[in-house]
Amino acid sequence: MIHELRIYHCVTGRLPALLKRFETVTLDLWARHGIRQAGFWTVAIGPSNQDLYYLVEWESLAEREAKWAAFQADPEWQAKRAASEADGPIIETVSNLILSPTAFSAVR
Repeated sequence: MIHELRIYHCVTGRLPALLKRFETVTLDLWARHGIRQAGFWTVAIGPSNQDLYYLVEWESLAEREAKWAAFQADPEWQAKRAASEADGPIIETVSNLILSPTAFSAVR
């Protein structure tokens, strides 16, 4: 099992729009594509409270590539993403890391 840490750095003031999109659109589409989330976090104390951090679980990099590509190409996702950005862009930049557990990690 591997995890992908994704960090979305939002345009100032647009974090609520991103959270709404995940809650009302993205997670349902992920479920249809077999994408498994391990958790979502916002920043209470830190350099920016305009960021969303989340983890996605994958069995392998091959699973990630196939499922993420299918999700990104989904016409419903593309339409709903565009609709959610009708008032302007939501995300300024995205960072992501593929994490591998250590031998002593509680999550493997």
